[in-house]
Parts: sequence; structure tokens; C-alpha cells
Amino acid sequence: MISILFCCLLTFSAQAAEREQPKLGYNMTALPKPVSAPDFTLKDMDGKKYSLKDYRGKVILLNFWATWCPPCRRELPSMQRVHQNFKGKDFAVIAINQMEEVDHVFAFTGELEVDPKFTILFDKDSAVSLAYGVQGLPTTFLIDKKGKVRFRAIGGREFDHPEVEKQILQLIQE
Repeated sequence: MISILFCCLLTFSAQAAEREQPKLGYNMTALPKPVSAPDFTLKDMDGKKYSLKDYRGKVILLNFWATWCPPCRRELPSMQRVHQNFKGKDFAVIAINQMEEVDHVFAFTGELEVDPKFTILFDKDSAVSLAYGVQGLPTTFLIDKKGKVRFRAIGGREFDHPEVEKQILQLIQE
């Protein structure tokens, strides 16, 4: 009897966990009218400063995230894959962490199966996310080579999905 109850509990737990993990999307919504991406300067884990203007001439996947956000955590591996898939092209991935300590994020990334090779920056006071109008995490923008926001996605995404990669390639080729 106890083993049957235990099996039922495990099955219920697995089903509940599956329900809590909706599939990641892949649609990025085109903005009706491209808008200028607000410039910013933020630091990475080593204290090195990066500005958005340093990336002019590249297509940028700009992602706002946090370690406590389940879809953020789930989409990070696809960010690394898309970063790798477009390596050597006019493309960059920038992940902007929201209000967390560097040591905490460093420990979190150390637990991932693949070490992120894209740029991770820290928006400790959320000033950059406010400038972009971020209302929930994760939120992602695709910025063209001229610094215009062209696409947006709210919620977790599979960034190496063929549809997203097609949008990135289209912007690279412009």
C-alpha cells in the first residue's frame, strides 16, 4: 500500500513539475515601427564596462533575465547555442541580469552544463530595463546593425529555433 502511494506521489510530482514548465516559445514579434535602442554602459562579472554603442554594426540579441526566473534559466542554453551558431558573423548576445550579485550569478553559471561564452552584464538598479520598458522576465530584443529595436519577445524562448535564427540572419544580411 505504501509503495502504491509512493508511486502515485512521484507520478503526481512529475506531472506537476511538467505543468510548471511550459514549453519555450520561438516567436519574436516584429515592432510595427523600429525604435532606437537606448544606449547603456554596464559592467560584467569582472568589472569590465560595456556599452551598447560598442556593438554598432552587429545584430544584438539583448536579453533581460535573473537566476530566480525559471524560463530565464531554461532559455540560457539556447542563447549559448545561437551565440555559437553565429560565431564569426556580425552578431552578439548580451544577457543583462537584473538586481543580483555577481557572486551569485557566477555560482549559477558554474552549475550550467555549458559555460556561457556570451556577454553577461549587471543592471543592479534596473535603470536599463526601465529604459527598455521591461515589465517581466525574461524579455528579449533583437536590435539591428543600426541600433534599432526590430523584434521583441516576452517570456522564455528557444533562440536557436530555425524561425528565430531566420530573423537573426535576415538582420545580419541587411
